[in-house]
Amino acid sequence: MKNSFFLRNPSILIFIACLALFTLAVTLLSEATGTGLISTSFVKTLGKTLCLCLIAVAMDMVWGYCGILSLGHFAFFGLGGYMVGMWLMYERTRLIIVDSMANVAIPPTPAEVTDAIGSQIFGVVGSSEFPVVWHFAHSLPLQLALVVIVPGLLALVFGWLAFRSRVTGVYLSILTQAMTLGLSLYLFQNESGLRGNNGLSGLQNLPGVEASQAVISMWFFWAAAFALGAGYLVCAWVVSGKFGSVVRGIRDDEARVRFLGYSVEGYKLFIFTFTAIIAGIAGALYYPQAGIINPGEVAPIASIYLAVWVAIGGRGRLYGAVIGAALVSLISSWFTGGLVPSVPLGFYTIDWVDWWLVLLGLSFVLVTLFAPKGIGGLFDLIGDRIAPNRHGMAYCPDKGSLREEEGSE
Repeated sequence: MKNSFFLRNPSILIFIACLALFTLAVTLLSEATGTGLISTSFVKTLGKTLCLCLIAVAMDMVWGYCGILSLGHFAFFGLGGYMVGMWLMYERTRLIIVDSMANVAIPPTPAEVTDAIGSQIFGVVGSSEFPVVWHFAHSLPLQLALVVIVPGLLALVFGWLAFRSRVTGVYLSILTQAMTLGLSLYLFQNESGLRGNNGLSGLQNLPGVEASQAVISMWFFWAAAFALGAGYLVCAWVVSGKFGSVVRGIRDDEARVRFLGYSVEGYKLFIFTFTAIIAGIAGALYYPQAGIINPGEVAPIASIYLAVWVAIGGRGRLYGAVIGAALVSLISSWFTGGLVPSVPLGFYTIDWVDWWLVLLGLSFVLVTLFAPKGIGGLFDLIGDRIAPNRHGMAYCPDKGSLREEEGSE
């Protein structure tokens, strides 16, 4: 009982309890199931924020714990969204086509229905044929499987090539950014088969479901809350044991861990692929709430935002990543939504829609210089869990004794 996973990591229980209370409060205050004090649009915003918190947890695991500054995890996020978006768009269009052909004298053949769906979806890019990537779009189970398989496979191949070449540090960050840029540019082309610049739209409507948007938004909010709770729990379990100690060792001194006989590349490849899968799941829950996905969503700047969220929240702390993502994304919605009044200076008017990115960049610089542990570091102070300055000390009960505590986990 003393060595119970939850007793050794009380912050996990606190996080799960806070998430459950938050979910219950939103449920009771929503238009769909409660008093209506929270609008449906704000429920969608909260649901999307939970999805962003989930990908921030993945980013913290790969960067804060393993030391890999990936600037490509939003590409995996977008791929997850595209995979589920293809089924949503296909099935919704199919139902519309079938209804429109229900009263014709001669019932349409399956091939005619498929051709009509193709014309409806790809007419905007001057085509009517289904590309190869839409081969499984008719099947929800297969598309849900692709939500995991496609981001995971891309991360596995990319990570294997990068880690076996022992590319590290800023060079690895540049490589991940190049991967994201390449994917984004490819998706912008109509030949990608994903409608190019138009992207996939109308994703907020669940095919065959007659429930109101208020109810559907609540379903997605619950799904996002469950995914965040489960993802947080699994990630905390992975990084809290001896596996996590090796991962943190790779972050602190990769050469020493390799000298001790560990397969550094294997550990890094697992973390990179595992977090890519989490990002794909987060994207699959995010874009049906957003209603649309286009190649701009996977642009490199999105992955840079993700790193900023984790840095502000405090990397190396899963709850810090959640706090950073939730805080920055909600404040961003507030500023970019025009809810903050402009500041007239006489000779110039500060419009926060334009100046928000400057404010965010300034916040990142200040946190990096003066509060490298981010907001999560404040919780460490409250909990009296200030990490000791080990000064390279070996594993011992002397200065840096917290390492002994970590090693026993």
